[in-house]
Amino acid sequence: MMSIALCAFSALVEPYRARLHAHAYRMLGSVADAEDAVQETLLRAWRGLARFEGRSSLRSWLYTITTNACLKAIERRPKRVLPIDYGPAADPHEGPGQPLVESVWVEPYPDQTIGLEDRLAGPEARYEQRESLELAFIAALQHLSGRQRAVLILRDVLGFSAREVAEALETTPAAVDSALQRAHKSIDERLPERSQQATLDSLDDDRLREIADEFVDAWERSDVDGLVALLTGDAAMTMPPMPTWYAGRDAVAAFLRRRPLAGTARWRLIPTRANGQLAFGHYIWDEERASFIPHSVDVLTFDGEKIKEMTFFLEPEALTRFELPAQLAP
Repeated sequence: MMSIALCAFSALVEPYRARLHAHAYRMLGSVADAEDAVQETLLRAWRGLARFEGRSSLRSWLYTITTNACLKAIERRPKRVLPIDYGPAADPHEGPGQPLVESVWVEPYPDQTIGLEDRLAGPEARYEQRESLELAFIAALQHLSGRQRAVLILRDVLGFSAREVAEALETTPAAVDSALQRAHKSIDERLPERSQQATLDSLDDDRLREIADEFVDAWERSDVDGLVALLTGDAAMTMPPMPTWYAGRDAVAAFLRRRPLAGTARWRLIPTRANGQLAFGHYIWDEERASFIPHSVDVLTFDGEKIKEMTFFLEPEALTRFELPAQLAP
């Protein structure tokens, strides 16, 4: 009987799993932490299923459990950020320094994990589903308090009413509205005027493919001039877990010439998608293994047809989340 009940429970909650994972990622900025939160949610839901009286929808009930699991996680650890929010830009001639060992960085989110459509979750939502997973949006969320973060996501991303959010957070609709107003003020100061979804939609598929091909060709040939031609004048390059980052096309070019594109390394790139944005899995040649091995995931942020930011997540294991190969043949 237990196995039958468990199978029935799994069938009941499975349609929500990907959306709950995306919700937890918005709250926590970490794929791994989001997985832990979803597992905790499903365990709590299974244990509390007999007490679920149906006064709220199953969707609302599951999001409430996930939100509170995330709020507890937020209390236990520092917020996650991107290097641009961590410290000032560095001199490209001084080298990238040492990575931080503590987990303080926002992580990239594989598009294939999202399972969401490009639409609003409901009439009260303010942000489209994919827009709310862009790197800039996730990074901006992390500057809010846990409760403000929860209120903004539940109201503006998921489209819950003030009453539903108040019930989830055990507060009042007036308190929800007040927290949402403060959250709007903070997040609007950090978000760019145009989302990446709007920017990418303005580029037709052929043009975006051309830019991607030019980027891959320049990187694999260590053609710094060709790569820099694709950047905006104020382009930035960040490399978590390195706190070091570079601001301006000239600084980025100087670093590329001294380090990754100095001509001493061989590269291969595979296009992918992360956070609703164009991204690449970077592989570097390993002489001992006689193959290209995972190096990083690079997420591009566009301004028109030019690249405004390159965010290199220097975590080789992150490529497995994107279902990219463990190595590439010569």
